Amino acid sequence: MADRIEIHPEQPDQRTVERIAGLLRDGHLVAYPTETFYGLGADATNPVAVDRIFAAKGRDFKSPVSLIIGRIEDLDPLVEEIPAAGHRLIDAFWPGALTLVFRASGMILPVLTASTGKIGIRLSGLPAARAIAAALGKPVTATSANRSGAKECNTASEVLAQIGDAIDAVADGGATAGGLGSTFVDVSGGVPVILRQGAIAGEDIWRILGKM
Repeated sequence: MADRIEIHPEQPDQRTVERIAGLLRDGHLVAYPTETFYGLGADATNPVAVDRIFAAKGRDFKSPVSLIIGRIEDLDPLVEEIPAAGHRLIDAFWPGALTLVFRASGMILPVLTASTGKIGIRLSGLPAARAIAAALGKPVTATSANRSGAKECNTASEVLAQIGDAIDAVADGGATAGGLGSTFVDVSGGVPVILRQGAIAGEDIWRILGKM
């Protein structure tokens, strides 16, 4: 069964953050709280750890996996470009529950894109999640910490009940907000496309994009 590591979601202790980042750096899987549900974290540059994500979830390799980053400046190396629409939405909604889909750079493992050449990335609205990614210094996988097709988890206990035997640790930040997951917007083409309506309403997305 996975270890449980307590972390304050809003004011995480740096020693705890470094401990979790160290686990990720060593190729371990760690579930962690986000502003919506618990995410399943691995060092997104480690192909062995990423393969474990798919095994833990029972996930099809045809399904892409999104990422979180610790700082906005961490985005540039991961994508081919940040279109004007992407800049607008970043300025309006990051940090927050908005995943933007870009053309992936050569840094991104193809399995994360499901061989589409596109990658979803967000700067989480929860300080603990951002701090973990920042301490690792690399993108962290942000797929939901649950079995594929099962209910998302908004407590550490729910994570342990579902996938505790397949991961190494869970960063217990208490109950997350739940509700809707992050909104996904594809900004990789000429016209932005809302792929999934989530915590940020579509009308709010178009209100920002309408200013372009």
